[in-house]
Amino acid sequence: MASVVSSQVLYCFFSTSEITPRFQLRVHSSGGGSTSKESNAISWNGASLNGEKDKKVGGRIGSWNGSLKGEVKKKSVKDSISSDLDVLWDDGYGTKTVKDYFEEAKEMIRPDGGPPRWFCPTECGQPLKDSPILLFCPGFVGVGLALTLHHKALGKVFEVRCLHIPVNDRTPFEGLVKFVEETVRLEHASSPNKPIYLVGDSFGGCLVLAVAARNPEIDLVVILANPATSFDRSQLRPLFPLWEVLPDELYDAIPYLLRFARGNPVEMARVNIADRIPPRLQIEQLFQNLIALLPHLSDSVDTIPKDTLIWKLKLLRSAASYANSRLHAVKAEVLVLSSGNDRLLPSGDEAQRLKSTLKNCTVRHFKDNGHTILLEDGVNLLTVIKGTGKYRRSRRIDIVSDFIPPSMLLRFATGSAMFSTLNDGKIVRGLHGIPDEGPVLLVGYHMLMGLEIYSLVPEFLRERNIMVRGVAHPVALRETQGGSSPEFSLADWLKVMGAVPVTGSNLFNLLSAKSHVLLYPGGAREALHNRGEEYKLIWPDQQEFVRMAARFGATIVPFGTVGEDDVAELVLDYNDLMKIPVVNDLIRDANRDLTRLRDKSKGEVANQELYLPGILPKVPGRFYFLFGKPIETKGRAEEILNDRENANQLYLHTKSEVERCIAYLLKKREEDPYRNIVDRTVYRALYSPLHEVPAFDP
Repeated sequence: MASVVSSQVLYCFFSTSEITPRFQLRVHSSGGGSTSKESNAISWNGASLNGEKDKKVGGRIGSWNGSLKGEVKKKSVKDSISSDLDVLWDDGYGTKTVKDYFEEAKEMIRPDGGPPRWFCPTECGQPLKDSPILLFCPGFVGVGLALTLHHKALGKVFEVRCLHIPVNDRTPFEGLVKFVEETVRLEHASSPNKPIYLVGDSFGGCLVLAVAARNPEIDLVVILANPATSFDRSQLRPLFPLWEVLPDELYDAIPYLLRFARGNPVEMARVNIADRIPPRLQIEQLFQNLIALLPHLSDSVDTIPKDTLIWKLKLLRSAASYANSRLHAVKAEVLVLSSGNDRLLPSGDEAQRLKSTLKNCTVRHFKDNGHTILLEDGVNLLTVIKGTGKYRRSRRIDIVSDFIPPSMLLRFATGSAMFSTLNDGKIVRGLHGIPDEGPVLLVGYHMLMGLEIYSLVPEFLRERNIMVRGVAHPVALRETQGGSSPEFSLADWLKVMGAVPVTGSNLFNLLSAKSHVLLYPGGAREALHNRGEEYKLIWPDQQEFVRMAARFGATIVPFGTVGEDDVAELVLDYNDLMKIPVVNDLIRDANRDLTRLRDKSKGEVANQELYLPGILPKVPGRFYFLFGKPIETKGRAEEILNDRENANQLYLHTKSEVERCIAYLLKKREEDPYRNIVDRTVYRALYSPLHEVPAFDP
């Protein structure tokens, strides 16, 4: 499955697989045992498929519907998030398709006489220790399988349960609210310090908002996918009264009306197409997927009798009315995913209405997707949760323990030339000179607009499976303000890739967790340098990072990087822009309320205002990195922390090593026969992948 968005800045390629697993249905029988057959990858709890009430076989007791009681069995968990969820972990994307969803849903939609109940998809596997629970509430059809494409990834870091509402069930909306609410309260009583995630798709969005409004004291994170709270403004609503009196012989036309209103068939067919295969093959596979998918699009509606469909439409209307009347009481964190191509509901406008109405609401807009956004290409739910900073396992986010490392979803190929220095001083290709074990502090030069970070972090992942956590200016991680439909942005991707705001406490926590940390002492002043300051270090006078490194015995790795002058030419710097009327006022206004990371006592590096420089792009050259010889601070804490002169000497030594690395690269890149993008492209086409294109000999 493709990522949540395409990001050319990150040079990401996304993994897919053509392997479709066989499914096992595990059903708890009335005798407490289990039977298996090839079918949906689902573990049912509390009721058998024929509606018979299961006996208790252990675990917590939950409510199903009214007085009917059943089992809500906890899944076992693993012991350690650090050892079991390494970087580039197996997320399972690409192993399921929308066709799989329709085939499974066709079996589950058959009447079984049972009440609404939760099930745990077996492909979710076992979550990591202390993972929060995620309760998924479905759209008006009620199958509960809309997270099919996301089950395996979500199951790593959530205890996933999905609500199934049988097709002939007639539980009123308030009854469904109480059913979900009782489960939420039981979970909160069991783990009062953990958040509870409520994900609502369309109709389910009304359901989870209602539960959140009734339980403001519980720590909830509500995620809405095209919520049906906009039902009254739906283009199809005026037709619903006519369907009640529609002759039975004309009723068969309704599924065809809903078929193309519910989702975007093209985006559904794109799922499981590898981005790295040639465009011609992508088009071929898309066409084949679309042909195979079209017969399934109306299956979930075709099998619903007329009276049931009318009931569900009335249920949808009451759900929207109930939820809208209680929006003022919602105190939970809310994340809204809206589609720009939703033909069923005005989801884009509704997302903005909810954002202005709810107290703590974030919106991400996906302009190419349809109503069934969770079943379409371009949306990775776990990535959206990570990128918007919504994943946590307690009441407050912990930047170390709550961080979910990048998964196999991402494939990196930047074409940058990477070199490092061994302990004996020998320079080698690749990153072999970087210590495996942290804490490690990578200290280097910040190129124009920080262009180098989009190569540096991915290359560490690709070559060494090392997660580099960058400390960034808070503005770089801030949600864009003023946009009517904020899409998944560069700031979101920085969070996905592990960036955190640069503060002393964050640096302290990362080093104490033995992380590899990326730090630029020159900060914004160096990244927004003036003309003539290319490759000039603009560092503060204080030895901030040296003392922090010594405190934890961190290894300092100085590095230099060059290539900005092969990518863009700086034509308007800060001094130029401040001479232009109106533009200078805009810069001053934009910086008036920004947090200053350093006070003016720290010299020139503290006085940089943030702005967008005027640049002219060039035919892209290549970025070059050289990581210098590692500098050990282990065992030197006392001499560095207690003697300012020793700290200053180490600081100056690190700075001079960065300058030496830059000088080396500026000279040696002249020997690279593949410095030009044309030469690299030809070599890649004829011989090897992008990351294997050679450079100069060190």
